[in-house]
Amino acid sequence: MALSPETRDKLKRISTATLATALFKRGFRTQFIQDVKPLHPLAESMVGEAFTLRYMPAREDLNKLEVFRDRTHPQRKAVEDCPPGAVLVMDSRKDPRAASAGGILVTRLMMRGVAGVVTDGGFRDAAEIAALAIPAFHQRPSAPTNLTLHQAIDINVPIGCGDAPVFPGDVVVGDNDGVIVLPAHLADEIAAEAHEMTAYEDFVTERVRGGQTIVGLYPATDEANLKAFADWRGKNGR
Repeated sequence: MALSPETRDKLKRISTATLATALFKRGFRTQFIQDVKPLHPLAESMVGEAFTLRYMPAREDLNKLEVFRDRTHPQRKAVEDCPPGAVLVMDSRKDPRAASAGGILVTRLMMRGVAGVVTDGGFRDAAEIAALAIPAFHQRPSAPTNLTLHQAIDINVPIGCGDAPVFPGDVVVGDNDGVIVLPAHLADEIAAEAHEMTAYEDFVTERVRGGQTIVGLYPATDEANLKAFADWRGKNGR
């Protein structure tokens, strides 16, 4: 099922922390991609359906420079085939020593309208990518080439990225804390619930800054706080 514009818009305003809580309620504990950070601060969350690329350990006789002359090379093909609005997610074996991609490839993704790019490895040209108008997440800057350790092998197959399972079409959300993956069939349901959670958390934050105790407020175990929340929503159009 395609990601609806309504769900996409909701998720752009929901934190990965809130989404992690909604997933935890449903028994999902490993959907947060470990050890990746955005190359530049994000004003709103990155949201898109996962399009995946898998790397494997390179075998030297099959991973020479001339492989990039092949128009069907998986890395190049992934960059050209990742749909606009999707997020390219790369399984780089949690190894940033060799680059998953560089500035030119990420620029091409940006120009094609891709919503973002994530690797559990690293990028070369990290400073250049940080200046682009596309969300990009990695572990740390990489060595200048991906020929030394990684070999691109599969496109749009189930992968592991930073210990999180990622299936093609899953909904990927990234903010300044990191990246989380929503199973596709739960995206609408989780977005609706997390939207409500976010409204209550904003109310709580306002109350706590005003000096109120969290007892009975967070979580909402005092009915008086729920009534105050309903009044707050009405006044704030939430």
